[in-house]
Amino acid sequence: MYVDVTFGGGGHSREIVNRLDKGRLFGFDQDPDAHLNTLAHKNFTLIKSNFRYLKNSLRMHGVQQIDGLLADLGISSHQVDEGSRGFSIRYEGPLDMRMNPSLEVSAKEVVNRYSADELSRLFKEYGEIVNAWAMANRIINIRDNQAIETTAQLKQALEDFEPRHKPARFWARIFQAIRIEVNQELDALTEMLQQATEILSPGGKLVIISYHSLEDRLVKNFFKTGNFSGEPEKDFYGNLIRPLIPITRKPIVPDEKEIAENPRARSAKLRAAEKIEDGRQTGQQEK
Repeated sequence: MYVDVTFGGGGHSREIVNRLDKGRLFGFDQDPDAHLNTLAHKNFTLIKSNFRYLKNSLRMHGVQQIDGLLADLGISSHQVDEGSRGFSIRYEGPLDMRMNPSLEVSAKEVVNRYSADELSRLFKEYGEIVNAWAMANRIINIRDNQAIETTAQLKQALEDFEPRHKPARFWARIFQAIRIEVNQELDALTEMLQQATEILSPGGKLVIISYHSLEDRLVKNFFKTGNFSGEPEKDFYGNLIRPLIPITRKPIVPDEKEIAENPRARSAKLRAAEKIEDGRQTGQQEK
């Protein structure tokens, strides 16, 4: 029993389901555009939901335990390439950035309604921007005269802050910060990891592909210590308490050939872990 919690275009799910004989694969995706890619395979079921509802959604399908889970985090290629979704720094579109269009709060609401403190916080925490406060105040000053409604208007508002070197990276961080806030991505990730660990059978595998340090840090800490702070916890006998054991010491990253074939994979980091029988590590070592 396997789960692909980020179905998207169906690439990973197609490879997994083609290797299954009697097994089952469940895909998760909250984006209606992704639902159009569903696989016509007897062993595949697409669940149209956010993966933060992993446990309850699977129970509705009679699934209590799984043997493996894959998550390819971040936005899909389709979402980036479709300008009308507002995710792209290259194409002009409305300030939306909702992975699920039914969400009440879009990027437009965040940019035009958040206070300077709130905007500064998300730029600093989610975008790791140095001059977050100055940028937040620039947005406040501009929107007082006219609402910022498109990606082009947002870039125009902050164009004075664009660095000479690596401007694309700068804009990617701005858009990333707003996108994470709109979709509550880090909260959804932590909830999914906790639920996945609960329903993963002993010896089952958890595989996560992340694209920025905020996600990767959460995954790394959780795999290593069983919590998101990264502080190890031990029982009375000194045994490390954690539900998972990392399969690799360092994340797997794409080689030069893969990056050349798929440039969007350049920042990808894959981490994998295995469910421990009783949640206490006594003698196991990372492979």
